[in-house]
Amino acid sequence: MADLQPISAALEALLADVSALGAESVSLEAAAGRVLAEPVTAQLDVPPFDNSAMDGYALRAADAGQWLPVSQRIAAGTPAAALAPGSCARIFTGGEIPPGADCVVMQERVEVDGEQALLPADIPAGDNVRRQGRDVKSGSVLLNAGERLEAAALGHLAGQGITQVSVRRRPRVALLSTGDEIIDPGTPLKPGQLYNSNRPMLRRLLENFGVEVVSTVSVPDDYDRTVALLMAAAAEADLVVTTGGVSVGEEDHVKAALEAIGQLDMWKLAIRPGKPLALGRLPRDDGSQARFVGLPGNPVSGFVGAWLFLRPLLGAMLGCPALKTLPTLTAHAGFATSTGPREHYMRVTLQFTPNGVKATAFDDQNSGVLSSCINADAFAVIPANSEVVEGDKISCLWLAG
Repeated sequence: MADLQPISAALEALLADVSALGAESVSLEAAAGRVLAEPVTAQLDVPPFDNSAMDGYALRAADAGQWLPVSQRIAAGTPAAALAPGSCARIFTGGEIPPGADCVVMQERVEVDGEQALLPADIPAGDNVRRQGRDVKSGSVLLNAGERLEAAALGHLAGQGITQVSVRRRPRVALLSTGDEIIDPGTPLKPGQLYNSNRPMLRRLLENFGVEVVSTVSVPDDYDRTVALLMAAAAEADLVVTTGGVSVGEEDHVKAALEAIGQLDMWKLAIRPGKPLALGRLPRDDGSQARFVGLPGNPVSGFVGAWLFLRPLLGAMLGCPALKTLPTLTAHAGFATSTGPREHYMRVTLQFTPNGVKATAFDDQNSGVLSSCINADAFAVIPANSEVVEGDKISCLWLAG
């Protein structure tokens, strides 16, 4: 085990010389999940004018505690006239506060008689008024470059009337599945064959990480075909991801092909599951390189490897800090375990209790038991050559985003 490389060294090799991809302009309607390439500066105050936080009556606080004539009615979306002295205005949620008024009383507290309204006393100035610019000030940074455009961010942009945004180009990813024994669902299984569970799992993860999967290819256990298919994948993709074929078996051709035509940066990691994971680069005809990540064939190893390596690599390509690093939290172990020379990433569920977070491990942590990943909330990171007893504090990587 002396030749196993630590995870930190693998991540350093993986992220070396990675720069963010170029930018493109897309409509706001098409920007969901994309990553901003440039900061966006606010052009408008939000809200753009003082407005009412509820249905009620607008007045001067100094006039509270007496009957006042209702001098105007202000619905949302209609301009307000200056408030007549000694009067109040019927106003609805979102309506513009009329010049001269400085507070709003909710309608449930007001007694009305025809066009007269009795306002309660002791109403503070500013009550129930949403001030202009309370959320956003014109000229301020609305969103920073690297921000992923999810629901609230999209709403923030729309609130400025923005219709086009500059975003990072999606990384193009080729996903290759190796092994004569691996077949696609829909084909009857023959003795010794397995259905390809890695492809749909990894495609979904990759798309969640912000990529465009440009091809999915089955690679036979043949060295020459492996070389040809890797070269073809590199020609069309920024990142080539393979499953299987990176171990030391006679039919594992991916590592040998990578070393022959490209560059192997790292192989065999001190990680469980996922030891036979390869990182490198593949050449293109124009002299540039496509990144390469060779995941093990066992599905849990592929799942863990995608979160630990594909996600930060794609985060770097997208210039998105939130994707580059998984959030970490401390939990109390709801299990006992011990490790050998490899760091163990255990699939756990998290329970948030008054006494802290409890991490409960799935009983079977074998790298072929994909069911352990379905409801996993986090990876409990158990250092090499350590022992954990129930109740110990452990570090967990939260599978968020």
